[in-house]
Amino acid sequence: MTLMDRLTERQGILARVQQAIVEAAFLEVEADDLDPDAPLFGTGIGLDSIDAVELLVALESHFGMRLQEDRVLAVPHLRTINTIVDRILADAAAEEGA
Repeated sequence: MTLMDRLTERQGILARVQQAIVEAAFLEVEADDLDPDAPLFGTGIGLDSIDAVELLVALESHFGMRLQEDRVLAVPHLRTINTIVDRILADAAAEEGA
């Protein structure tokens, strides 16, 4: 896979994750207006614990992404949109290598 292919794949996943967040949290913004580096919770995008549950369901449904049962271990993967994209890409790479 070329660098351009990887960038295109990342951009596609990023757009899908942004849209999943908007839909899961019922945000009234355009998906591409979400800053991929902004914190998802607190002062960033402003998601709460109920949004987190909805987001986890959406990520599993759209991407097959399953996080550990231990919330402490899952937190780093839900820090920003980019950390979610990184996890999805890492999972895909692991599946290809298996």
